[in-house]
Amino acid sequence: MAHKRYDCSAGCPVEATLEMIGGKWKGVVLFHLMEGVHRFSELRRKLPSVTQRMLTKQLRELEDAGLVSRTVYPQVPPRVEYSLTDLGQTLRPVIAALKSWGDRHGRLGAAPKSSAA
Repeated sequence: MAHKRYDCSAGCPVEATLEMIGGKWKGVVLFHLMEGVHRFSELRRKLPSVTQRMLTKQLRELEDAGLVSRTVYPQVPPRVEYSLTDLGQTLRPVIAALKSWGDRHGRLGAAPKSSAA
């Protein structure tokens, strides 16, 4: 993915970031890769709801964005491993903040907490 240049309002860096890491599965893939190197099959096990095709697509987009590195080992059967690049590593605090927010507020099906006392 060629990086676009955003010359607009102050929110454009947010738009650019979300373009790189947005989508249903990219953040979750990045979260798991924060643990270390993973093979494709390991990621599939950690994300049972994602199809093989969608996981492949999301990994390619993350690789194109320079956030994930794909290493192919020439053996039979082929072994492919994914890891965060140096640029991907810079997202650690962002992904950690998303996890923290989700732990507090993002439970699916949970009623929103009222701020009224």
